[in-house]
Amino acid sequence: MENLDIAKFGGTSVANFAAMSSCVKVVVSNPKTRLVVVSACAGVTNILVELASGALSREECEGKIAKLRAIHQEIIGNLDNKEACTAELESHLTEIKNLAAQAAMERSDDLTDRIVSHGELLSSYLIVEVFKKLGHKARCFDVRSVMRTDSAFGCARPLVEVLAALCRQNLMPLLDEDAIVVTQGFIGSNSEGMTTTLGRGGSDYSAALLGEACNAATISIWTDVPGVYTTDPRLVPHAKPIDELTYLEAAEMATFGAKILHPSTLVPAVRRNIPVFVGSSKEPEKGGTWVKPETETHPSFRAVALRKNQTLIVLASPKMVGASGFLARVFGIFAKYGKSVDLVSTSEVSIAVTLDAGSNTSGITSISEEMLNELREFCHVRVEGKLSLVAIIGNEMSKTAGITAKAFDAIEKYAVRMICYGASNHNLCFLLSEEDAVPALTELHQHLLEA
Repeated sequence: MENLDIAKFGGTSVANFAAMSSCVKVVVSNPKTRLVVVSACAGVTNILVELASGALSREECEGKIAKLRAIHQEIIGNLDNKEACTAELESHLTEIKNLAAQAAMERSDDLTDRIVSHGELLSSYLIVEVFKKLGHKARCFDVRSVMRTDSAFGCARPLVEVLAALCRQNLMPLLDEDAIVVTQGFIGSNSEGMTTTLGRGGSDYSAALLGEACNAATISIWTDVPGVYTTDPRLVPHAKPIDELTYLEAAEMATFGAKILHPSTLVPAVRRNIPVFVGSSKEPEKGGTWVKPETETHPSFRAVALRKNQTLIVLASPKMVGASGFLARVFGIFAKYGKSVDLVSTSEVSIAVTLDAGSNTSGITSISEEMLNELREFCHVRVEGKLSLVAIIGNEMSKTAGITAKAFDAIEKYAVRMICYGASNHNLCFLLSEEDAVPALTELHQHLLEA
């Protein structure tokens, strides 16, 4: 289909009947939007992750199931087809309850993926009914029939070529029909048909992958704020909307914690050179942010971002001095245990690295004792948690005099655990304690972006 727009709606955009109705109005106002990708209703994924943890009592599980029922019944109560919708909901809740009982005996990532997938399956089913209620044709499509991934449950990697072939075969023919096609973000399946997930926030990524596979002209990410801001407006009231961002700037912001976009979202868009629009489904008239290859402005400071749940691992050994292969051995162990290292800082006798705990669906920080023991065989190991990363995003930062002075002046009263600068012209990062992170973010925004 020519000039195809793919619209993705986040959890707050499908939180209830009123929110879903706003989504429908946004979709039908743009005749180019033929494919809709939805997240689970707001709060649902967190409840499902708790049920998948295996740590809840029977009474607590019943309470969580009741919350899920209440969230979705609010939507069903406004629909015409209440009886069939209630039966569909109860079928999902029964399966969730049975899977949660299995998790109570033994938790696993593949079981977690099966449980949390019900959030998107329910929201996509119900928003189709909202389309029909408001007089529009829509149909539900199970994305697992095309979103092929590997078997890394909790944070699966899509198999792009297989995905493209399956979309051509199973999805694209439906886009030329009368009905709007609604599908799920975040979830997929492996070659054996087992449900997988793309990691927390993966619905944006799903939309971009489908956009790439279907050769979309644009991808629209609809959320609860009108575009991308200079920082999280919920944390810093003076945050300002940004009209346009380059792919690189947006990727840096997403990587370093800006919640409007998933870190992987832009990779498929960049491969196909697809512009991405970010706007508010509740206030579409306010416009939003376009993310594209080039922009008219290239400011030294574009935004500041916060990423929580950081773990610092400090490895020290006098054997590092003048030794070759030490770093290779360290990173070989991280690779063996599937750990992606984020920031790195070194001295003559030590190396400090950060690991991000925020992408896995389960939300569980897993630093195995086996990995630490292997590292302890040749160096001293210290692990520090409860840290946050604050990043300044900009352009040509390392080539502009005075950049670091302004940043350091802004956070002079906070203890900085680690600094990372120089590997990129587009970011300067500080690792701080959790309690200092938001105040430091606010100071940086005030000094660098409000002046």
